Amino acid sequence: MTLIYQSTRDKTNRVTASQAILQGLATDGGLYVPTKTPNVTLDFETLKNASYQEVATLVLSAFLDDFTAEEIAYCVRHAYDSKFDDAAIAPLVKLHGQYNLELFHGNTIAFKDMALSILPYLMTTAAKKHGVDREIVILTATSGDTGKAAMAGFADVPGTKIVVFYPKDGVSKIQERQMTTQVGDNVKVIAIDGNFDNAQTNVKAMFNNQALRDKMLANGKQFSSANSMNIGRLVPQIAYYVYAYAQLVKTGAIENGAKINFTVPTGNFGNILAGYYAKQIGLPVSKLICASNENNVLTDFFRTGTYDKNRDFFVTSSPSMDILVSSNLERLIFHLTGDSDVATSELMTSLNTTGTYKITADMLAELTGFYADFADEAEISAQIAATFKADHYVEDPHTAVASVVYQKYLAETQDPTPTVIVSTASPYKFPRVVVESLTTLTGQEDDFDLVKKLEAISGTPLPKAVSELFGAPVLHHTVIPAAEMQAAVEAYLSLGK
Repeated sequence: MTLIYQSTRDKTNRVTASQAILQGLATDGGLYVPTKTPNVTLDFETLKNASYQEVATLVLSAFLDDFTAEEIAYCVRHAYDSKFDDAAIAPLVKLHGQYNLELFHGNTIAFKDMALSILPYLMTTAAKKHGVDREIVILTATSGDTGKAAMAGFADVPGTKIVVFYPKDGVSKIQERQMTTQVGDNVKVIAIDGNFDNAQTNVKAMFNNQALRDKMLANGKQFSSANSMNIGRLVPQIAYYVYAYAQLVKTGAIENGAKINFTVPTGNFGNILAGYYAKQIGLPVSKLICASNENNVLTDFFRTGTYDKNRDFFVTSSPSMDILVSSNLERLIFHLTGDSDVATSELMTSLNTTGTYKITADMLAELTGFYADFADEAEISAQIAATFKADHYVEDPHTAVASVVYQKYLAETQDPTPTVIVSTASPYKFPRVVVESLTTLTGQEDDFDLVKKLEAISGTPLPKAVSELFGAPVLHHTVIPAAEMQAAVEAYLSLGK
């Protein structure tokens, strides 16, 4: 029987996996979730010798079961190929006291490549499956990495356009240059005067705007999403949790069946939610450790049961986590309510109208599989230095957030369970904070001076994703107020005609 996905806010809004991927977000404002947990045979005596592509095929086949085996094979083969600079795709590195799962070996050197390398293939395959001949317009907000990874995946893909919004002063200079130099006749990059939450809120509003949807259809177009709110982004991320466990079994670091922890730096809650779904299909996970930066809305939620976005917003050295509205948390909330669309809708309405909601004591009690804490800027810098001193290994600031929070978890619990740090980006994407943590600067260096300095310090070759930025022309210059985002989309798509 085909696995059905339903909206978190309307149980009658039901679609197949391929339909959910095409739509991106549910038309009622909710997110699509599977109506049941698929059966996945996690035989690690076999999986320990499986390639990443084989693990991805196993997971995708279970969750996206209205795709044929041939379609899944096509998507996986084209996604996880030589664009990754390590044949393992997601290598696991042993450090003192932890394992780092490196998810930054794709062509934009961030973990978003793990899913956005395959999403274009899933989406175009789904469009063909359903006879969709409209142009698919990928509309997305980014806190730094999704935008570049999505553009790299969708650039010049026939039948698609992609529009990316990012906060002008809310990403690293390397992240910004990666986006503004993106080539492709179907690509539009727009900076906004505002933060990521402003961008994400306005993107959601466009998806939920019936008049705009009608105008799109009249012009032979439809929206879809490349954010982790699209299950086509979320499901591929489940695979690397399974793969990490298999590698631990393979090396003898754990016995088959032994539980492990994952520490995940997260802002929009998609990455750690994939770990939650991995646990639901039977992966032996003890704790999912939710690591935040100073925008610690998730830390407070897991500790108190109250989600409150009414707080100061901080621009930090880990910009991909500078988020106060963690959209994917809605999926977890839905499951905590016993899969109640009514209860979930009420809580999300409260968030939209008051900026806060509170779950019940019973729901909070179900979150014992999570632990949450945060790291401040001083702790992040100190952790980067400490990891380099102990292991001659350079962590980016997001990964350092996870390492700091794991150390806090250890101090509090003395839990000896083997733990994997989900390492989400190359340090070369954030050279300023990394090099400042490792040595003294004159203050005159720009980020491109600093990547060369980081290469000298670390002995790790400069990734192609960074070296190719030197001398690359800036192609996208637009900066607009957040309130003008819809007008900019309509103008780019010529919807007024």
